[in-house]
Amino acid sequence: MAAWMVSVTAQAGRVITDSVQSQVLGATVKYNIYLPSGFAESGKSYPVVYLLHGFTDDYTAWRDKGQMQTVADELIESGEICEMIIVMPNAGGPRTMETWNGYFNMPGWNYEDFFFQEFMPQVEQKYRAIGDKGHRAVMGLSMGGGGSTVYAQRHPDLFSSCYCMSGWLDSDGGKRRVEGVDDKVYLVSQAVKNHSALAFVENADAATVERLRTVKWFFDCGDDDFLFDLSVKLHQLMREKRIKDELRIRNGVHNWEYWHQAIRMALPFASRNFSK
Repeated sequence: MAAWMVSVTAQAGRVITDSVQSQVLGATVKYNIYLPSGFAESGKSYPVVYLLHGFTDDYTAWRDKGQMQTVADELIESGEICEMIIVMPNAGGPRTMETWNGYFNMPGWNYEDFFFQEFMPQVEQKYRAIGDKGHRAVMGLSMGGGGSTVYAQRHPDLFSSCYCMSGWLDSDGGKRRVEGVDDKVYLVSQAVKNHSALAFVENADAATVERLRTVKWFFDCGDDDFLFDLSVKLHQLMREKRIKDELRIRNGVHNWEYWHQAIRMALPFASRNFSK
């Protein structure tokens, strides 16, 4: 038993917390990153997955609620995924009225510019990501599912695959904003509406469709999830444009029980679609 425990411990990766000082946002942005066992000694470069959290959560959610480190260790040990680094950036928090939430540019908070101009280049250089389309994937849940989908739509040259869990893919724009109140829930709802993943596919021209076909797509949503219709509608739009994707509807709602299972499918999906 003792020998078995030592063996498992030796194979364990680790999650560390780091930060990027952003000139775009005028803020320090924290993130967690999973490094596989032997990372420090190997000297080699790795494929990278960007794993995005949902609305009301932050960069700690996938580590603490999603138990991502345990899942990644088990999948690497079993050979179901290759060794990879997994980056969990911060894009929100529970105090939603006063905290910036969301992965898109909005008045006063140009997060997408930060992500692609500052965050991704700095993290990939510091942590030895291979740094090309064939070895980079994006995924996330809810707000992060919508964020990952739109990132892959708008930057298909950067991602080999996208796995969207219970995605917030469109919005009615939220309630009417109260004048004089800095309501950031309204702002993120407007941003999701303005960056609708559904509208993007619906309005895609032939050249855009061809670029979207270079990404592997997977949409995963519970049958009783309040965002269910959005995943189904996007799947239908993709079929109409003949953009191949996978849609899975499983028993479940919008909660961590569902996402615990989803991440066990999402990481192998990303791994299978990395360049060999």
